[in-house]
Amino acid sequence: MIRHSGADTAGPGMGPADPIRTGGASIMSTLAGKTALVTGSSRGIGRAIAIRLGAEGARVAVHYANNEDAAAETVARIEKEGGRAFAVQARFGDDDAVDRLFEGLAARLPADGGGLDILVNNAGISSHSSIGQITPEEWDTLLAVNVTAPFFVTQRAVTMLNDGGRIVTIGSVASRFSVSTQIGYSITKAALDALTPALANELGRRGITVNSVAPGTVLTDMTAHYTSVPEVVAQLESVVALGRLAEPEEIADVVAFLVGPQGRYISGRTLDVSGGTYLGPIIPG
Repeated sequence: MIRHSGADTAGPGMGPADPIRTGGASIMSTLAGKTALVTGSSRGIGRAIAIRLGAEGARVAVHYANNEDAAAETVARIEKEGGRAFAVQARFGDDDAVDRLFEGLAARLPADGGGLDILVNNAGISSHSSIGQITPEEWDTLLAVNVTAPFFVTQRAVTMLNDGGRIVTIGSVASRFSVSTQIGYSITKAALDALTPALANELGRRGITVNSVAPGTVLTDMTAHYTSVPEVVAQLESVVALGRLAEPEEIADVVAFLVGPQGRYISGRTLDVSGGTYLGPIIPG
């Protein structure tokens, strides 16, 4: 039911971001000069995050697994708004995926070795199997894509991440709710929840913040198979305090906050961005 799937450290006197112009379009300078890697950003939540960070001035590495056309569309969207972006391909779950990702990234980084400022671990796959249905093959794939890949991507990124950098992982409220048909998916997201505070504690002295964002149901092409059914949408909305499902851009807004200067003193936390999902029974007044 639930699908999921650094920045400047402000100094004294830091004022509001000013618009700058790149390629004729006006963008914000909040992340100007920064390089961001957003995994799984050819579509859905990842695409919205990549577009938002590009609009804030970051140069964005748009990672994708298979759909080159979708990744190219994300890059084009960023460039149309005056931002800078490039695509890098790696299929998480393959043995050489992390090496392939960082080889592609290194080839496109500035020649002066400017490094990486922002990592957003977004790529992930869902599962709709109960404990009696999930197979060893599905379990292995879930762990490989949702846990092993972001763990070792982060391990590699830490060596390139500039002091004052940002790491944000896209989790899910599924890690704290009982959804029997998402048991495998929920376990993988809980593992990422555990990574966040441990890594934040380790990297804090470098000024690097590490946080997670936990969406509820988000309206993307990956959830369209059930969010296109009015009865299902009504049921999902009935457990959300705000009474509606999220748009990808609403998740991207929170990520942009965390990687920007305003989020500089938040670390080791998971921010629930689910519109108030499962807060309790909604009793009419």
